[in-house]
Amino acid sequence: MGTFNVPVLVVAAALTTVAALLHLVVIVQGPRGYQWCGAGDRIVAAARSGSRVPAALTCVICGVLLVWAAYALSGAGLIGRLPLLRPMLVAISSVFLLRALLGPFVLVGNGRSARFVWVSSAICLVYGLLFLVGLVQRWDALPA
Repeated sequence: MGTFNVPVLVVAAALTTVAALLHLVVIVQGPRGYQWCGAGDRIVAAARSGSRVPAALTCVICGVLLVWAAYALSGAGLIGRLPLLRPMLVAISSVFLLRALLGPFVLVGNGRSARFVWVSSAICLVYGLLFLVGLVQRWDALPA
C-alpha cells in the first residue's frame, strides 16, 4: 500500500481557504451568523441595524485569508512564486501563532463570547503550526 504525502503547506492552504469561505457564510447568514460565531456585541448590533460595516470587515478578513492561502500554495510549489514569499510565510505563521497565544487574554471582556475566543484561538494555533512546519520543511526551497 502506497503512502499519501500531502505537503503541510497544502493542508494549511486548504484549511485557510475553508476559513475564508466560512467568513462568507457568516455574511450571508447576517446578524444570526455573526452572533452564532461569537462576533462582538457591536458587530452583531451593527449587522442587525443594517450597517454594511460588519460585511465589509468580514470581506477584508476573507480576502486576507485567501491571500495567505495563496502564499501557502506558492510556498508548496503548486503555484508560481509570490513576492516576498519567505518573509510573508514567516509573517503569516507569526500572526496566527500570536493570535492563538494572545487571543484568550486580549479578546476576553470585549463583547465576544468565550466560545469564540477559545475556539478561534485553537484554530489559529493549528493554522500557525501548519504554516510554521510547512515553512521549516520548505525553507531551503524558498527564495530568500
